[in-house]
Amino acid sequence: MYRHLLVPTDGSALSRRAVVHAIAWARRFGSRITFFHAEHEAPVPFDGAGVVINPHALQEAQDRLDAAAHDSLAEADALAYEAGLQADSVVTITNKPWEGIIRCAERLGCDLIVMASHGRSGAAALLLGSETQKVLTHSRIPVLVHR
Repeated sequence: MYRHLLVPTDGSALSRRAVVHAIAWARRFGSRITFFHAEHEAPVPFDGAGVVINPHALQEAQDRLDAAAHDSLAEADALAYEAGLQADSVVTITNKPWEGIIRCAERLGCDLIVMASHGRSGAAALLLGSETQKVLTHSRIPVLVHR
């Protein structure tokens, strides 16, 4: 069966359900589990002349993004611990989460990616895009989608 699961999480309720599902899977089959969070780069506040308006604002924004990433991973780690599992966690800063997920899974030798999908369809899926869909389209590693 699958030996090492990569489980992307963004801290949402839907993502949390995928985490719980992955933990149950890992317990049942004795798999390793790594939680992953793709942290966006903080936007740089420029004025019209291309000058940074507040040099501290960038660091403050990055600090908030870091805290959110670590909070969502800490929650996933706590759920794994409660289930008797030890999990690893990875944060990658990228504006293309789907690429970060695939690169991380390949680098760690994961043989299954377990992730949530919001199940958007039609115009919403087209406009918002779907990180899950992009992972499904580009990954050579199997993907289990939890909805």
